[in-house]
Amino acid sequence: MSIQSMFFSYDEFKVSGLMRLQTIVFLALCVETAVASEAEIRVRISPDTDYVMVNHEGREIRIERVQDPTNTIRARYGLTSRACPPFCIQPATLAPGVETIGELELLDYLARQDDDEQILVIDSRTPDWLDHGTIPGSKNIPWKQLAPTAGADPFEIQRILEDEFGALLIEELWDFSQVKTLVLFCNGPWCGQSPANIRTLLRFGYPAVKLKWYRGGMQAWESLGLTTVRPTP
Repeated sequence: MSIQSMFFSYDEFKVSGLMRLQTIVFLALCVETAVASEAEIRVRISPDTDYVMVNHEGREIRIERVQDPTNTIRARYGLTSRACPPFCIQPATLAPGVETIGELELLDYLARQDDDEQILVIDSRTPDWLDHGTIPGSKNIPWKQLAPTAGADPFEIQRILEDEFGALLIEELWDFSQVKTLVLFCNGPWCGQSPANIRTLLRFGYPAVKLKWYRGGMQAWESLGLTTVRPTP
């Protein structure tokens, strides 16, 4: 092997560097939180949990907290005074039987859903919000796709109830006895999109015990420095 063949030429080095830069930029667009090596983890999720692995759109994503102690929440979720309506403070409990959960419970559902087909974590927000990032492992089902009052297509509602949630339509009556446990979230305590989804499902007859609500939503998630992803380009 010649000495020359052991090294990049200057032009090759520039091309290689550009390719690496493009790769880094692409990954940054998809996964918004840098992944730390296990040895570097100092900011844990809990005393015995460093990170949680989930599947998101066919990719393995590691959910962890930002390791930089100077990190701050993005301005989009730093706003405190959005106009109400529509951005009104939501109650701690939406309806009898619907459990309100926090981050650790949500992470548990995210970790379990890959092996348990009876769990589905849902981002209830419309695409304009989704474009700014979501929780890895969640599936986007915007509230407007289920709400007849928002112009939802009845056939699309039926498809979601049957194909996504496991409900059965029997002689024009819905059977919800075998439906999935749904864990829903949106932007935070001031956001009405996941509450709208939950209230719509309750009106349809979905059992309250099968509905979980992450009230903190994206604002609380980002305030804790947890991993977010944006839709794959």
